[in-house]
Order: sequence, then C-alpha cells, then structure tokens
Amino acid sequence: MKDLEFYKNERAQQWRDELRKSMKAKDRTSLERVEMEEQEALVRNTNFTEVNLGLIENLAVNEAKRCLDCADPTCIDGCPVNINIPKFVKKIEAQDFLGAAAVLKETNSLPAVCGRVCPQEKQCENSCFYTVKLKKTPVAIGYLERFAADYERNSGQVNIPEVAESNGIKVASVGSGPAGLAWAADMARMGYDVTVFEALHEIGGVLKYGIPEFRLPNDIIDFEIENLRKMGVKFHSNFLVGKTQNFDDLREQGYEAFFVGSGAGLPNFMNIPGENSINILSSNEFLTRVNLMGAIRTDADTPAPMGKTVAVIGGGNTAMDSVRVAKRLGAERSIIVYRRSREEMPARIEEVKHAIEEEVEFMNLHNPIEYIADERGFVKKMRLQKMELGEPDASGRRRPVPIEGAIEEIDVDVVVVAVGVSPNPLVPAVLPNLETTKWGTIVVNDMMQSSVEDVFAGGDIVRGGATVILAMGDGRKAAEGMQKYLKEKNRA
Repeated sequence: MKDLEFYKNERAQQWRDELRKSMKAKDRTSLERVEMEEQEALVRNTNFTEVNLGLIENLAVNEAKRCLDCADPTCIDGCPVNINIPKFVKKIEAQDFLGAAAVLKETNSLPAVCGRVCPQEKQCENSCFYTVKLKKTPVAIGYLERFAADYERNSGQVNIPEVAESNGIKVASVGSGPAGLAWAADMARMGYDVTVFEALHEIGGVLKYGIPEFRLPNDIIDFEIENLRKMGVKFHSNFLVGKTQNFDDLREQGYEAFFVGSGAGLPNFMNIPGENSINILSSNEFLTRVNLMGAIRTDADTPAPMGKTVAVIGGGNTAMDSVRVAKRLGAERSIIVYRRSREEMPARIEEVKHAIEEEVEFMNLHNPIEYIADERGFVKKMRLQKMELGEPDASGRRRPVPIEGAIEEIDVDVVVVAVGVSPNPLVPAVLPNLETTKWGTIVVNDMMQSSVEDVFAGGDIVRGGATVILAMGDGRKAAEGMQKYLKEKNRA
C-alpha cells in the first residue's frame, strides 16, 4: 500500500508536465474505445468455445493511449484488489506487455480470470476519470487486463511472483475458489507453508463448476492455478474439511490458522407448487453437470436434462450462464423468466447483450407461481403471474407487484432455478463456537477473523453472494489479518 500511495503522490507531481510532453489530454479523450472481436452469435450459440476473442496488440496499445494517467487515479479505488491500473496500462502503451502483466500480479493472482469475468463496468471502469468527470466511455480496463495476462501466457515468459523465505508455519484454506486462491497467493508470498483443500475433484471452486467455458475456459483457470503451485502452494482435491478430517485433526498436524472460503453452494428454491417435478433443477446442479462433469457428452454419467423449451428463472449472471448453456445444448426455446424489468436485471450488461444476440427469449415482469407435471411426474407447463413495477424496495429497485388476474401458462420441458444461493453449511456445523448470522454467513471482524480466533473467512461464505473480484479482495484482506494474528501469536 505504501508503494501505491507513493505512486499516487508522484503522479500528482508529474501529471501535468508529462501530459504536455506526450499526447495532449484532449487528443487522448478524442480516441474511441476499442471493441473486442467476438464469435458470430448464431455460430457461438452452438459451441462452448470462448465468445470474446481478445484484443490484438495494436488495439490494446491504442486503447491504453486513452488513459490520462490521472493525478488521482480513482480507478484504483474502484478495484477490490487495488491493482495499480494506470501503471499497468501505461506499460501497455509503451508496448512493455510483460511488464504490464508483472504489475497486475503485484496484487492480483488471477489476472486472466478477472479480465474475463469481473464486472469492471461497476467497479474500476465506473470509477474511471472518463466516467466520473467527463461522462464519457471509460478506458477498457478489463480488456487490457485480459490482454496483458494472455500475452504473458502465450509468450512462454511467465513471471512467477517472488516468495519470501519459508517461515515453516503451516496454514490452510477450506475451498479453492477465488477467495481461497487470492488468500493462498498472498500467504505464499509472505513465506508461509500453504495448503488448499477442495471438496470437489478439480481445483477452482465456482470458477470451475459455476462459469461456462464460453465465458471462462478451464485451461485459463488451470494456468493460473499452476502459477500458484510454482509459488509453493499445495492443493488437495476430494478433501472435505469437517468430514475427511476435521479442524482439530489439522491442528494436530501443525496447521496454525485457517481461511474458510467454502462459498455459497446451497441453492435456493421458490417453494411453489409442483417445484419437485422431474426436470426442475437448480442452476448449481445444471452448471456443475455441464462444466465439471461432462454433461455435454452423449455418454456422460450425469447428463444434463435436454428439452425443446428450457426456462431459466432469475436475472443474474448465473441465470444468463444457464440459459446460454441450454441454447448450446440444443434447446429450441431458451427463455429467461424474471419478475422485474430487463433494465433492473443484476446480470452484467455484456452477458444480457450476448444472450439477446444468441436468440435467448426474455419474459420480464413474469414470476412462476406453479409447475404442472404430466402423468409420469415430468414438468410440462409453467404458470406465470404477470407483474408490474411499484415503489422501490430496500435494494433501490422498484418492487415487482402482481397484476390481479393476469396469469399466463406456457409449455416447458426443463426448468432451471437461478434465484440465489445460501452459504455452504458444513463449516459452521462442525465449529460450534463459530458465530454466524441468521442467513448462515460467518461473522468476521475488519480483518476477516471469525469468533474462532484461528479461523478467518471471506467470499460468499461471508457475503452470501458476490463477484469473483470481491471474493478475492476478501482473501487478500484475510491474508493480511492472518499474518498479523500469527505474528502476535508466535511472539507471545
């Protein structure tokens, strides 16, 4: 953080002089934001190849030129892991692409992932000088992050961050999702003996089971994880802390502190009539079967149910992922059913745009009230209550209100419910002294420490549901808090 503050102060002193010497600010602000090339919509909706194709070098350099390298770079404050954004962008402008990747890795252990799935439009780009002051299109920070990370990976000249000399202190993460991976990277940098335990058979948590490959290819995740291995982080899959071994077992093996990043993998349902019908499933199950268990193969052990008409209930990113997967699995009609308007959908604007282009249908201002099954128990129809928008609720969005007597019935073969998730209950169940909220999330202090002093936590198990980058920010903060705790403990 000191380096970041020094950079900000230095930039404040040099900013005007450098702008006079280089391209003038008005010339930079006149440049148009680049567009990333994509697969054709009606081609990509039949395959699982990545939709966005990345930037080529000259486009990345041109976009980097739009950055004003502000005296007070508010974009940094908008980044949950505090990437030094102007510094890495200016490296790209100078065509020092490997240098840009090195800057990213100073604070972000998963730059190729974040460049693809982070909601930059709500975070760093929303805090960009262009957005805040000029009311113009912000610098494409996410595109540039992806470009730098991909360039380094493809160059074969991968920079592995330096780690401090080993202090011999063993620490462990419960979960290998984005929070656990970010925590592991920072603890490894500080010289700790780091182990990450994962309940599933592959490392990556929600990055692997929850995000389709057309948004985040598995080889990208595996590459980032391999870099952590090279930093000394150890991974154990098929290991359920609390069942395979409990916390006391691990303490006896010498582990002195734990980070819990076990996520929010417990799906929510609406508890409406007929919801137990066959071929109604959660988005967690649907995406896990496809992403992690090969359900797209005809010989899969756990195939995903196929249907001509697939309805996905919800309006977030998980709903968009599910409905776009259904289209790729051959659904003739893939439908989003959401009780609010399209403008109020919490999904990323880009994801909604891609879904529309891929011929996904939207039934906004509709809410399921009942499912009707055939004589075999398979869902065949869905009854929908038409809605209208009333006064704003606690979220600031206008509350959906039923229109009396406005009921619609449509045919469906498969329904995927994506109306939210709840925290994984296993860790709280095996730590009786762990304080939790009424929603099942773990209570932590400012340094992400729980009521059990050697247990820290972050990500969805604390927030109840958040973005990849917010979870990573929690992991980094927890590493800082754990470092302080362990220093005080071993000094005593």
